[in-house]
Amino acid sequence: MSGSAHGPASRTRDAGTAAAPGPWAASDPYAAALRAGRGPLFLRRTDGWLLPLEVERWCERADAVDREVLDRCEGAVLDVGCGPGRLVAELSARGRTVLGIDVSEAAVARTVRLGGRSLRRSVFDPLPGEGRWGTVLLMDGNVGIGGDPRALLARVAALLTPGGLLIAETAEADVDERAQVQVVDVTAARSAGGCFPWARLGTPALLRHAGGAGWRTAAQWSSGARRFVALRSPRSARSSAETPNSAAVISSQRARKPSADSPATDR
Repeated sequence: MSGSAHGPASRTRDAGTAAAPGPWAASDPYAAALRAGRGPLFLRRTDGWLLPLEVERWCERADAVDREVLDRCEGAVLDVGCGPGRLVAELSARGRTVLGIDVSEAAVARTVRLGGRSLRRSVFDPLPGEGRWGTVLLMDGNVGIGGDPRALLARVAALLTPGGLLIAETAEADVDERAQVQVVDVTAARSAGGCFPWARLGTPALLRHAGGAGWRTAAQWSSGARRFVALRSPRSARSSAETPNSAAVISSQRARKPSADSPATDR
């Protein structure tokens, strides 16, 4: 993957101020898959249904579909559930102000090694530059984080500048479901431990939830099997915490050298 526009001293890796990691952080299969750069890996519902996770694609360079999404980004960009960091690395290489957050130590470490800035945080933890981000990304199904789309939309609205842009990747199918899921490697009969809440939303469902909360649809498009929505945040949204300029806040974070293979995982 292409290198960063920033030197090692400006990179970020931080676990000390984050809240206790969520269920993904206990996911040995996920951390192992990121280290190997491949799956197979799945989200398994309690009824046994399996949703494949595209680990190989996440661990590659940003592809043409990803780059089209990134071309639409405005201002400073927050990649929520950045995973192994392909999007953060691509934006960094373009000289953009970007921060990735993920509850996976393995994901954060990999993002930093690619030259990106990343923090080990949940989207619901306190974050730098709240209320000042120009764009928030919820790619690769991360619109399902927390299993409560309305709560996630409200949190993203607090992170964005009023009128800021949310770009979300939705499910190919027209679904609107909540489930308890578990990360599993079926080939090795390994799982992440306890279940956690997740949601799957198609474009119509996301637009319904967003419209009811005052978001405006800026665009919707598809590329092959991938579906995307761009939304404008409500202009009355207010930050719930600090509101300094996000570029300055990110640069002020203390850089730390990532461990070789730390345990861990937000996808």
